[in-house]
Amino acid sequence: MLRGSVELDANAKTGPFQWTVVGRADREVLTPYEKQLQDQVRANSPGGPGSSMLGFYDQTQLREYYVDFDVGPRVHFRLGKQEVAWGETDFFHPTDLINGYDFRWRSFIERDNDELRKPLIMANGNFDIPALQGSLQVLIRPGIDQLTDIGNTYDLSGGRWAEQPNKGADFLAPGALTTNYRSRYANENDVSGGVRWTGILGSANYAISYLNTYHPDPIVNSAFVPWGQKPKGTLGDFIFPKMNVFGASISNEIPAIDSVVAAEVAYQNNVAYNVGSNFLNGALPGFGGVITKDVVVSSLRIDKQLRLMQLLGTSEDTLASLQLFDTWIQNFHDSDDLVYQAGFGKKAKQHTTLLTGFFTLNYMNSRLNPGLAAGLDISNGDAFVIPSVEYKVGNHWRFVAEADIFFPRHQKYPGQIEQSTAPLGGFANNDQFMIRATYQF
Repeated sequence: MLRGSVELDANAKTGPFQWTVVGRADREVLTPYEKQLQDQVRANSPGGPGSSMLGFYDQTQLREYYVDFDVGPRVHFRLGKQEVAWGETDFFHPTDLINGYDFRWRSFIERDNDELRKPLIMANGNFDIPALQGSLQVLIRPGIDQLTDIGNTYDLSGGRWAEQPNKGADFLAPGALTTNYRSRYANENDVSGGVRWTGILGSANYAISYLNTYHPDPIVNSAFVPWGQKPKGTLGDFIFPKMNVFGASISNEIPAIDSVVAAEVAYQNNVAYNVGSNFLNGALPGFGGVITKDVVVSSLRIDKQLRLMQLLGTSEDTLASLQLFDTWIQNFHDSDDLVYQAGFGKKAKQHTTLLTGFFTLNYMNSRLNPGLAAGLDISNGDAFVIPSVEYKVGNHWRFVAEADIFFPRHQKYPGQIEQSTAPLGGFANNDQFMIRATYQF
């Protein structure tokens, strides 16, 4: 990858209105590796986005444009295209399901979620209620965004972040699969939104929320077993079904362990799963139809400042965090034959549990910051490790070096019929080392 980006923020005030516009331009030069992938796409599945990869790597867009204004001292509005983050974690998202992410140019963990998050046109109102020590947030998305703005966008066109073994193959080429944003159960033009109450109870911060939104990851409406309506693609359509999410979270400092503990739980209603781990004798796993399930998604996080200055010579305390995530499918039956994702034959488990952790060291008054993140899919055995170092030079320059190293227990090979590859297995043979320089002005 050889990539450059310029982002500009413009702010203006006219009377009681504060206007904000955020624009970004991204440009890349195809490396020899990416040219090879592009040539393979043109030979294997021509006519789709992967035939010209710069078409989705290069973008010029107004990412955000909104206006802020107040109605009295306790009512605040933001209208326009914006990002809204809910929940207690940046990696796992029980309730942070409002905006999707564009993972085509940089998948997995990105140091800055805002760079991948896809803003949406919304009315966002916040109502402060001091008597109850809290505030109520109301979101309304009228459904006038571009079709591609909802849900997570993955590299389905054979580029550098296509899942193993799909590099060099474009699933969006004409004649196979399409992305349908206006299906019966997944109409992008429907109005969606939610409400969230945040408050203080004693020394704890808490939140309760309801959200009507779209499933972040696409599923397949199979042409062999249609769900709701006949798909447009020969094999099926990628769709983003709607669902309801009821969430709650709490965080508090626990003096006995000198740590901050945060917990979050979400009851996700009508989550759609693909079925058929051995559909067509394993040739098209997950194309056997759709079943909806209620799902409980929970997380527990412990943040602690470690006093390692004498031991490691750091200039400040070391931040360490440990996080446990669990996805629990309700009314689970093995005979339902749910899969984690279409195209892979591994059956979804009733509980899928992930353990992650990271720490950051601070040297030179926090100008030099080495760090290490790691994660283990306890249910399936896959793991990853991400060492990194950030160096701040003056007020403007930021340099980052990062390695993403994956340890899949199983992986899928081209043409293979298998039932072993879990979600992290799609990152097999995708280890990456990145050097990044940023100038802030």
